[in-house]
Amino acid sequence: MQKSFLAIVVLLLVAGIAAAQQSGMSDEGGRVMALENAWNHALEAKDTKALDMLLANTFVSVDIDGSISSKSEFLASIKSPDYQPSQAVTEQSTIQVYGDVAVVVGVFRIKGTEKGKPYVHRERFVDTSSMEAGSVWPRRAR
Repeated sequence: MQKSFLAIVVLLLVAGIAAAQQSGMSDEGGRVMALENAWNHALEAKDTKALDMLLANTFVSVDIDGSISSKSEFLASIKSPDYQPSQAVTEQSTIQVYGDVAVVVGVFRIKGTEKGKPYVHRERFVDTSSMEAGSVWPRRAR
């Protein structure tokens, strides 16, 4: 599972850089966009190990209802058998890179079933990533 996730991230990084070059986005912006896509794929697959790798230990999530959860609470909610996402898509986003920090602002759509009821949520988000020494944008906070 870990190897397949890493292969997906590498593939997304390459695709992100190629898309960034075509759109005039920086290489760093393309890498951050690839991590956004990896986040979406990990949510769809309920891959908490991949999400754990993507999220900083200080991660805080503000949910659609205004509630706040820590990294461990967020990962536990993804593991819940009641939560069954079928699609997670970033519909639009802008990326600004400020040295070793990147800020992504966009619109995210996720659909699936929760507690047996279908849902489609469309949310605005602000993601903040910071590059750790010697790494390439490995952690995120949302």
